[in-house]
Amino acid sequence: MLNRLKSANPARLHLILMLVLTFSTGVIDAVGYLGLDRVFTGNMTGNVVILGMALLGADKLPVLGPSIALAGFMLGAAIAGRILKPVTAGWSRRTTGLLTTVGVTMTAVAGVLFAHTPRADDPVTMTITGVLAAAMGIQAATARHLAVKDVTTVVVTSTLTGLAADSRLGGGTGAYAGRRLAAVVLILAGAAAGAGLLHFHLGFGILLTSLLTFVVAVIGGLARERAPQQETPSAAEPTSSVGATR
Repeated sequence: MLNRLKSANPARLHLILMLVLTFSTGVIDAVGYLGLDRVFTGNMTGNVVILGMALLGADKLPVLGPSIALAGFMLGAAIAGRILKPVTAGWSRRTTGLLTTVGVTMTAVAGVLFAHTPRADDPVTMTITGVLAAAMGIQAATARHLAVKDVTTVVVTSTLTGLAADSRLGGGTGAYAGRRLAAVVLILAGAAAGAGLLHFHLGFGILLTSLLTFVVAVIGGLARERAPQQETPSAAEPTSSVGATR
C-alpha cells in the first residue's frame, strides 16, 4: 500500500494528505474549545467571533485565550511562510520538515497535558494554547503552499460556499464537489472524535493529531524522494526545477 501511495499522482496524493490534516484540525479544535476554555487553535474565524463578543462581556466568554491563539497562529504562519518562500509551490524537504515540527510540537504538548490539568487563565494553559495555535498556523501555511484547491485544512466556510455556489442547484457543474464535501465531513468527524477522546483524557486528542501529522509528513516526504527516480530526463534535456532537490 505504501508503494502505491508513493507512486500516486502528486496532486491526488496531496489532496488525500490535506484531507487527513483537515480531520486532525477538527480533533484539535474540539480539544481546544472543550478543554482549553472555549478557544479554537485551528479555526481563527471562531476566535475572532468569540473575541468580539467577549469584549462586550457576553456570556463571560474568554478574552485572553482567543487573543493568544490569534497571535500564536499568525506567528506560526509567518514562520512557515518565511521558510517556504524560497521554494516553489509543491512538496519539498521544507514541507516535510515543517509538518514534522508540528507533529513533534503536538507530542510535547500532549505530554504536558498528561502532567498538568488545564485551568482557565492558568499560565501553563495559556502557553499550551499559544503553542498549539502556532503549530496550526505552520500547518495552515504549509497547506496553502501546497495549493490543494478548496482544502486549506483549517477553514470550511469558503469550502461550503464553493460547494453550494458551484453545484447544479447553484447553476454550476458541481466541479470539485467531492473534495469539498469530504473536507466538511472530515472536519466534522474530527471534531466528534476529539470530543469523544475528551472522555478519556485531554491529551489523547492531541496525540492523535500528532500521529496523523507524522503520517502525512512521512508519506509526503517518501513520495517526493521517489518522484525524481521515476523521471529519467535525457542527457540533452535540462533537469526540471520541480524535480530538483530543494
